[in-house]
Amino acid sequence: MRRLFPLPDPNDPAGARAATDREWGLDELADAYAYPATEGPWLRANMVSSLDGAAQHDGKSQPLSSDSDMRIFGTLRGLADAVVVGAQTVRQEGYRPARARDAFAERRAAAGQAPAPAIAVVSASLDLDFSLPLFTSPLVPTLVLTGAAAPPARVAAAEKAGAEVLVAGDGTGVDPARAVEALAGRGLRRLLTEGGPRLLGQFVGSGVLDELCLTVSPTLTSGTAQRIAYGTDRAVPERFALASLLEEAGFLFTRYRRS
Repeated sequence: MRRLFPLPDPNDPAGARAATDREWGLDELADAYAYPATEGPWLRANMVSSLDGAAQHDGKSQPLSSDSDMRIFGTLRGLADAVVVGAQTVRQEGYRPARARDAFAERRAAAGQAPAPAIAVVSASLDLDFSLPLFTSPLVPTLVLTGAAAPPARVAAAEKAGAEVLVAGDGTGVDPARAVEALAGRGLRRLLTEGGPRLLGQFVGSGVLDELCLTVSPTLTSGTAQRIAYGTDRAVPERFALASLLEEAGFLFTRYRRS
């Protein structure tokens, strides 16, 4: 892996090292992807896309990924207070509880974080299997974000399984801005969403996404897969600024922030 942007200084030993194609350590990746020092919440997304714009192949993102992509995936989780994910992605990707990792233990303790990020599942219907380990045996209790009109029986089932239900909408659905506020109200400010495309589309449409970490996979899939964000068009397209760019084996690891 090597850094393409910001351009490394060849006269600086650290810069020369960053420009060398080599395996980066987790501490280096954690420093490169550190959350900004802000008082309010910061919502970043982590997604992968093929060259022709597909976010998935055969319903899953794994075929587009790589070992380095998964190391960055793990690093972003290791830095987050909470991972926000849509119910459909939980079902398709077989989500499990986030685990504590020794490599991030000291960094998380210094930041006042729990040993592992909480998983926050966004669901209007609460059509979820609450017998799964994600709900029954997480290291940090799983959160469920839903609307005030969610089915009471499903709310009770979620709570019985050990999940904490947060209301972030007046109807059946979840308001993206209120979801961010609800999590921040619990002290979860460093937020990471891993999609899926519909959830990311809602965050983009509501204007609450602060940062996008996008892996561009050197693959072509064709087909009819969704793009990384799917939903209602923004009235005015929003421009983000390139914050960093890494490369390895043809994979581009981009990071864009709200400009």
